[in-house]
Amino acid sequence: MPLTLIAGCSSSVASINPAKYDGMSCAELNSALGDTATDISRTAISRGKVANTSVPTWLLGGERVKTVVANRDTARIERLQQQQQAIIAARKSRCPSSQ
Repeated sequence: MPLTLIAGCSSSVASINPAKYDGMSCAELNSALGDTATDISRTAISRGKVANTSVPTWLLGGERVKTVVANRDTARIERLQQQQQAIIAARKSRCPSSQ
């Protein structure tokens, strides 16, 4: 897969605001947790594909682009994990079945 296609396919994660989970029901929190887990897995798979991409030596800057894309995916995974922790904390405080 060309690096240019991979580099353009990311979406950013907004800053984590735990207050936005305060008004959600347990079912909505469970759904949000599942969505976040899916996003983490999808991003990790993408990062792995990028890291294993063989860049031709004649492609100037190819290794640098590969590193930048992998680092961006790593940062996205970290933000998603923070979001996941905020959802888990909200579930623990309101949903007895999540204990």
